[in-house]
Amino acid sequence: MAITITPKKLKGSVDVPPSKSMAHRAIICASLARGKSVIRHIEYSKDIEATISAMKALGTMIFQYDDYLEIDGTTTFIRNMCDIDCHESGSTLRFMIPISIVCEANVHFIGQGRLGKRPLDVYYKIFDEQNIGYLYQEDVLDLYIKGQLKAGEFEIPGNVSSQFISGLLFALPLLDDDSKIVISSPLESKGYIDLTLQMLEQYGVHIENHNYQELVIPGGQTYQPCDYDVEADFSQAAFYLVAGALGNDVVLKGLNLSSQQGDKEAIDILERMGCQLMLQDDGYHMYPGHLKATTIDGSQCPDIIPVIALACALSEGVTRIENVGRLRIKECDRLSATVEVINQLGGKAKEEADAMVIEGVKTLRGGQVSSYNDHRMAMMEAIASTVCQEKVEIDDKDCVQKSYPCFWEHFTMLGGVYDEFNVGD
Repeated sequence: MAITITPKKLKGSVDVPPSKSMAHRAIICASLARGKSVIRHIEYSKDIEATISAMKALGTMIFQYDDYLEIDGTTTFIRNMCDIDCHESGSTLRFMIPISIVCEANVHFIGQGRLGKRPLDVYYKIFDEQNIGYLYQEDVLDLYIKGQLKAGEFEIPGNVSSQFISGLLFALPLLDDDSKIVISSPLESKGYIDLTLQMLEQYGVHIENHNYQELVIPGGQTYQPCDYDVEADFSQAAFYLVAGALGNDVVLKGLNLSSQQGDKEAIDILERMGCQLMLQDDGYHMYPGHLKATTIDGSQCPDIIPVIALACALSEGVTRIENVGRLRIKECDRLSATVEVINQLGGKAKEEADAMVIEGVKTLRGGQVSSYNDHRMAMMEAIASTVCQEKVEIDDKDCVQKSYPCFWEHFTMLGGVYDEFNVGD
């Protein structure tokens, strides 16, 4: 379903949806605990549904209610042969691979979209070293694994996805012997490792963090059941923070400014550009200022870069966003797609191998753009429409189901106006 958005400023307050990153981790930890846990403040995005389904495939008892889960991990690992459908969730895939072979198992992973193109070489190297059998197809997620993960020392480069490290951190404490993860190059997305370590502690699992260069994992640990409330998501809040920076009047409810989420950096970036976050009676509001260009290191917060780039497109001067090569292996090539969309809307941007350079303009024109079947691109384009002179047409509105199913409902609640139509009509 495509949509045409009429340019209109947003006004009102919005409950920021729960953190997808924290929900993934809480569901996994609760599922690895022998006993009952309750996870509150859940939104059933496609990615979260994928992780729930994956843990059920291993035998976990999970009962779903409107906005909370009851999880009993007593029966987890009861199945030694299963199929796990990760849909399009990279987190689910990379977290679940080591978890699925904590015990001797025969597991088949499948998925959709570009998930099969996202590299798994880190795990294949471990499989080769530990004589774990595996079979896969190029560019399609159709992965068979047979064997059992063994404790030991794992050397992982820091400039690949932190999801590999998190996946091992979930699994290795359950093995009998101690393990160590050695980070062989500077660690990117450090905030996501912090979230994993925080959640492990929440569920009674202890990891020694030696300055993010070595992670020592004592074996023989037991996850403890725990009730947990998922905090608001700074990845999603970033869309409304940028909306505020561009002159929309949106109040964000539920933000925890003490959060360890790496995407909280959106606040710092926008304040460096001239905006100011202020606390109102019912939440936080990003007040606009005279936006000025800056230099941005995107290595620790890749998910917010498309919408941050939108703010840069309307700032004075030339912004350089560096260390964002990993955007190329997301749901789409987000580096190329972000540059293309900014230019199609009337901005001035160009891409480099690992960076984008954006020359600020005073206004955006609008026009026809693609979502690239990428939730974060579609939501960025919706926020862009609020500062365009002409209507913005997006070819697919439903891709937001991946992370933020209520996005269009919230968009219209805030005053956004759009018309739907079937592509080809």
